[in-house]
Amino acid sequence: MKIGIDVGGSHIGLGIIDSNGNLLLKTEKDYDIHENDMSNIVLDTIKELLNQILKQQQVEKIESIGIAFPGTVSNGVVVKAENLGIENFRIVEELKKEFNIQIYLENDAKCAAIAEKTYGSLKEYDDSLFLIIGTGVGGAAFLNGKLLKPKRYSAFEVGHMVIQKGGEKCNCGRNGCFEAYASMKRLKEKIKKEFNLASIDGKLIKQFMIDNKKNEKLNEILDTYIEDLSIGIANLINILEPEAISIGGSFAHYKEILLERLENKLAEKVELYNKESIPKIVLAELKNDAGIIGAAMQI
Repeated sequence: MKIGIDVGGSHIGLGIIDSNGNLLLKTEKDYDIHENDMSNIVLDTIKELLNQILKQQQVEKIESIGIAFPGTVSNGVVVKAENLGIENFRIVEELKKEFNIQIYLENDAKCAAIAEKTYGSLKEYDDSLFLIIGTGVGGAAFLNGKLLKPKRYSAFEVGHMVIQKGGEKCNCGRNGCFEAYASMKRLKEKIKKEFNLASIDGKLIKQFMIDNKKNEKLNEILDTYIEDLSIGIANLINILEPEAISIGGSFAHYKEILLERLENKLAEKVELYNKESIPKIVLAELKNDAGIIGAAMQI
């Protein structure tokens, strides 16, 4: 058995996974981003959850620990994770001071993509694309069934391709990034600001969308969001020509509000170079567990 840890922008999930990808035991915890550098909070939360789960499981039965992290990673180090204010965080080294188990680190989108390709929404497709749309925007791609992965860094930082020159400021420091327009966090922030809502809590925002589905200003915000999202996705389609695109992250929680809008926008084929074939758009089947399962699959 293996442990998978999925670090998110405001949430960490941890679970025990068997050799068939089954999630046997899971624990999780939310946290608020209230420091410029979240390294210590992330580290302490992981330690807390690991100790909780190891009390319920004999340590000698755990083969390894895999960590899915939102950002650029390399050789056990989080090189940078802008949405958590983290740079050069030697997380594997820090955890090994307390846990005598083999530990692996990989980008969160890659981990979730591997799980979805092996057990979920992408298992039937050789050429496919996986997107995490949540606090940020991350991705991974498969060609001929193989994950695209360079030697040095985690790469495929799709959230940081520019879709509007001189556009909105992104957490990475650039202007006009895909993530600055297409993340669910940015969408929720715009709705909160426009309608003076109490918070960007996902349940509150979703219920507001449902209750105000005929509101012209809300629909204008959603249409603009979908247009920006479709530009970024069309860029990826033009480069990679995937058979299918799976979308995970909190976007999936708004499927009845956003998915059909996105499908309709892509069906217009305005941004596509090859207009004959539009990839199938699917939602991640493993939902919030994809990162945990994929993290545990790292070797």
